[in-house]
Formats: sequence, structure tokens, C-alpha cells
Amino acid sequence: MASTNDLKNGMVLDMDNGLWQVLEFQHVKPGKGPAFVRTKLKNVLTNKIVDKTFNAGTKVETATVDRSDYQYLYNDGTDYIFMDEKTYEQVPVSPEAMGDAAGYLLENNRAMIAQHEGRVLYVELPPSVVLEISQTDPGLQGDRSTGGTKPATLETGAEIQVPLFLETGTKVKVDTRDGSYLGRVN
Repeated sequence: MASTNDLKNGMVLDMDNGLWQVLEFQHVKPGKGPAFVRTKLKNVLTNKIVDKTFNAGTKVETATVDRSDYQYLYNDGTDYIFMDEKTYEQVPVSPEAMGDAAGYLLENNRAMIAQHEGRVLYVELPPSVVLEISQTDPGLQGDRSTGGTKPATLETGAEIQVPLFLETGTKVKVDTRDGSYLGRVN
């Protein structure tokens, strides 16, 4: 148990028959009335985001979540297989738990896996990764109707928007949180 005064970003709460990760929180002390805590919570299994307000000092149930670094090995057709580099233990991760992270993950890359009571909750990649463009159409000079971007398919199969001047075979830096293009890598 913890108090709402102890909330931190990333903390996982066990409430409403589910596990909810704190994305944002704000302590509010209005001029009139009791203080309260406004939070933005994400369900770690369904990725649903809700806003919830607690009275200040309210007790909330916290969940024990183990976060460890793993190395991605391969996809066996149904699950993604990761290995703990210290114990060499292999952990299968379902496509549901992988979410959008699967589009930015190459073999031998590292990721952080969060587990609760032996069950994988989610996979967190580094904020950015370097990937090669495997296919993109040539950009037409003068075509600015799309804001100067075009679709490109990465070596992992994910599709992102890139500037018109980029060509197939170019390495790019991609933000793993929203799939946005961050820059070209030499």
C-alpha cells in the first residue's frame, strides 16, 4: 500500500481489477476544499489510458513489477524470444505484450521487460533506434503537398514517414515511442 502523495511516474497500481501504470500525476491544492491528485493512468495489458482523480492521502494498492534488461533473440512464429544475459534464461513474449515495439526491434537488440508474478506485462525499447530503410519510392522534386514527407518501409517491416530526399538503404534514427523520424545516420 502507498499513499497518493507517494505517486511517481512509472509506478504500477493494482486497482479496478487491473494493473495501471502512472503516466502523469499532479498534486492540486485548490484555494477552497481539500487537496487532490490528478493522474493519467495506462492499463498495462490493454494500453487504455484514463484520467483519474484521487483525494490527497488516499491509500492505493501498488503492484510489484520486476523490470530487467533482456536481449532479443528471434521470433518463433508466435512469440518473441528474449534472453536474460546474466542467467541465459529465455522468456517468450506474446505479440500483445510486445505491442508497437515489435516494429522497431532487430535481433540482438536490448529491451527492458516488465513482469508481474511471472507474467510479461510490456516491453520497453530504448527511446530511439537506428534502422535501415528497406524500401521507399523516389521523392518527386516540387511535391510539397504532403509536407515534404513520403512513406518508407524499415528493415523490420514497420512503415514511417521520412523526408523526400531519403533513399532505399539509408540508415535513419527512429523514435520508438511514436514511430517518428529523428534524423539520418551516416
